[in-house]
Amino acid sequence: MSFIPIKTHRELIDSREPGHGLPGELFGRQDAFQNDVDVFFQKLWILAGVTADVPEPGDVSTVEIGKASIMIVRDEDENIRTYRNICRHRGSRIMKEQGKTSVGMLVCPYHQWTYDLDGSLKHAKHMGQEFDRSCKSLIPVHTKVVGAHIFVCLSDEPPADIAKLEEVMTPRFAPYDMQRTKIAYEMDVIENGNWKLVMENNRECYHCEATHPELTNSFLPEDFGFCPDGLGEEALAAYETYVARNAASKENWEKDGYVCSIFESLDESVHTNFRTQRLVIAGSNESQTLSTKIACSKLLGNLQRRDLGDVHMWGHNSWTHVMSDHSVIAFILPVAPDKTLVRTKWLVHADAVEGVDYDLKTLTEVWVATTRQDAELVQNVHAGTQDPAYIPGPFSQYTEGALDEYSRWYSAKLKEHGI
Repeated sequence: MSFIPIKTHRELIDSREPGHGLPGELFGRQDAFQNDVDVFFQKLWILAGVTADVPEPGDVSTVEIGKASIMIVRDEDENIRTYRNICRHRGSRIMKEQGKTSVGMLVCPYHQWTYDLDGSLKHAKHMGQEFDRSCKSLIPVHTKVVGAHIFVCLSDEPPADIAKLEEVMTPRFAPYDMQRTKIAYEMDVIENGNWKLVMENNRECYHCEATHPELTNSFLPEDFGFCPDGLGEEALAAYETYVARNAASKENWEKDGYVCSIFESLDESVHTNFRTQRLVIAGSNESQTLSTKIACSKLLGNLQRRDLGDVHMWGHNSWTHVMSDHSVIAFILPVAPDKTLVRTKWLVHADAVEGVDYDLKTLTEVWVATTRQDAELVQNVHAGTQDPAYIPGPFSQYTEGALDEYSRWYSAKLKEHGI
């Protein structure tokens, strides 16, 4: 019987054919998964929450990232702080479970070491007069707040290029005053597939027309990408109408000071992978709802215009859609090689009232349906990549160019970190 050697993670990366998908083993193997977590969720900046998770001083949101656990805290001065969820005594979790709570101080349940919201150790009984509390503050986590987004990096040396994301996105988010929002609804879904497949699925809309009827209702079909070969007169005319509408919307928006241009930071040289663009919404151009009109009558910030399209941003573990009336912010956290947590939050103006300013079903139905549909798609493709007969196929140059780019970036980051 012949022996087939098992390829290393690096050999699997190098075996990818340009313009094709990643080998199936990179989605299913435990060693590849652990390397992914160590690099992409421990050493790079990731989205871990929104400011509305901790709206008041003393509010805490606990998030698990692989074996790590962090506490996002709103301190007494209303600043966002993030700490490792580890007591400095003997390592007990301070917050025993994921989720949100409100506290006066952070108290370890094991021996009641007590920390202020600024991370300093205030009480540690029975430690004697020689004990120096100042050396045992909570371990801080690098944190950057951009709009409503709370980005964290668990590395001691976080990539400096988060500054580019902050520079690009701050003026795009500014009109929406996203920190003056509240969570109207949130949903956690465990998708039965590898985290990279979840992100690949989000970065292409080749599949959208056939699988996302609610979402495509508010998108212009040409935004999905298409092959121009053999287009008839009707299709060409539709494309010309699409181009003209985009140009007119961009001119109208820019006249009022709204940033519209595409910005991409996606190539192999960057650490903080992201892309943004203001997209025209089909129909009324107002919101990602079935009617394409706003779902919340109280607009974000101090906006007067409803027809501002969709400020779209994606990162390597997240995607965001900001409309005049609400925002949908989603991020993923890896659970196992074949399991990924997708956490989605719908934000509305902090003063909006459910049943008065918005109807929850109208606000959420598009992305609730889309997320559940995506979970089925990811489960199906993950299963296929684990079939012994799977051979990665070619990406469409017209609709899946971002996937080839993402695969190159993924490979480059692993190699940079010694994989």
